[in-house]
Amino acid sequence: MPPTSSPEVIEKLKHAPDGAGVEDLILRRWSPRAYADKEVTADELKRLFEAARWAASSSNEQPWRFLVGRRGDETYQKIFNALVDFNQAWARTAPVLVLAVAKMTFTQKGTPNRYGLHDTGAAMAILALQATANGLHTHSMAGFDNEQMRASFAIPSDYEMGAVTAIGYFGDPATLPEHLQKREISPRERKPLEEFVFSAWEKPAQF
Repeated sequence: MPPTSSPEVIEKLKHAPDGAGVEDLILRRWSPRAYADKEVTADELKRLFEAARWAASSSNEQPWRFLVGRRGDETYQKIFNALVDFNQAWARTAPVLVLAVAKMTFTQKGTPNRYGLHDTGAAMAILALQATANGLHTHSMAGFDNEQMRASFAIPSDYEMGAVTAIGYFGDPATLPEHLQKREISPRERKPLEEFVFSAWEKPAQF
């Protein structure tokens, strides 16, 4: 891989443009597929989930549940086995795989919790920012066999699966399958605000 595509250069390339007073931590968060052969320690993992613990949730239900697999253990293998081939091709390098699950009923009332997945996603977003602060990276993915995952972990019917998230240190993009290397070294892009921030339906809000 040419020097201009070294992991250090790519990290800078992937940082979002500085603007509008957004915190640097948010600008630095991105989702790589190449992970270094470096362990994420138990203390580092605990710190990430401690951050997720303080996410906001409807009625303070805290509906999130996380199945945490570390490479070589049974939990990791179950999560990995349920991934689609495309995700297995790169996720095999990640030292940690996490399945996020949301409880879709309120514990006290037993009524449906329409916000369970939303709140679980919010917890994962905070986890991702904490990971960035600690020099780690996360990449969440939806490509997995839902029913296989449910059966593998005997997940109750009132829980819905969110995403699987890879956690680790950024590695060498040259280790990725060739069709993924270009994505890894390309700048990030996002839609402009007027495409999704409205004052009326599809009418851009004015700031």
